[in-house]
Amino acid sequence: MASRSEVPRALVTGLGGFTGRYLARELESAGYQIFGTVHGSEPSGRDMLAVDLCDREELRRVVAEVRPHVVAHLAAISFVAHGDAEAIYRTNVLGTRNLLEALAGLDQSPRAVLLASSANIYGNAAVEVIDESVSPSPANDYAVSKLAMEYMAHLWMERLPIVIARPFNYTGVGQGAQFLLPKIVGHFQRGERVIELGNIDVERDFSDVRMVACAYAALLAKAPAGDVFNVCSGKAYSLKDVLAMMAEIAGYEIEVRVNPTFVRANDVKRLQGSARKLEACIGGIECIPLSETLAWMYHHAVPSGA
Repeated sequence: MASRSEVPRALVTGLGGFTGRYLARELESAGYQIFGTVHGSEPSGRDMLAVDLCDREELRRVVAEVRPHVVAHLAAISFVAHGDAEAIYRTNVLGTRNLLEALAGLDQSPRAVLLASSANIYGNAAVEVIDESVSPSPANDYAVSKLAMEYMAHLWMERLPIVIARPFNYTGVGQGAQFLLPKIVGHFQRGERVIELGNIDVERDFSDVRMVACAYAALLAKAPAGDVFNVCSGKAYSLKDVLAMMAEIAGYEIEVRVNPTFVRANDVKRLQGSARKLEACIGGIECIPLSETLAWMYHHAVPSGA
């Protein structure tokens, strides 16, 4: 049963996920009591509520129980190479719609609802640095699902104070090993001499998850309803840059072999964002250098069984 205290309440969907844990810390430090949704395989508890976003009635019940003052919607299928397209669209679009419907049905609406979209919606943009005015050109089902979520959210913007965040790539301790940077760091942690990768000529704007969580919390505080913001560092790194940083951190170089089965034909070659609009809204936000993020990940204990 959710607490009925007068402490402001934050609902974070996907609280048990990678980003949710870091955002919870930011919101707790801002004075919020945190409630979260988790999916069936994750542990639930008094403030960790197991619910399937695609279960419309159960989600409505959970939202009515929490009565959140702010909402951060992070729950999604976020792995681009996830094989089940139907699940991607069902979770990322229908699940979000169910949440917005439940929030709009409250007697008192939240004062801010942040939806986490993705910079993947931009696809292979024709410009080098991507700002929010760049037309979307999604190149995979994940990106299409996130853009569809954004379009769907516009149907609710007159009833809810929705803010859309488009994070570029980010990483940190706790990110799943199937993602690129944790995979690379894990190889160095284990002292492996060879790593198999896919497209090695891609460039990405990598941020630290702690910076992303800070930006999300700041957007919830400012509540610029109806607006869209890139969340990024503004600097693109190649995989060669990442491997060179890791070689410096670990003290040795690793042999890279291209595995054709890892190469995605529709891979986005370069993603570099502009954070000017975000900074104009929330003020300057400290970007943690990628080398520091990688060192933090490398020196963190290797999970058991990894």
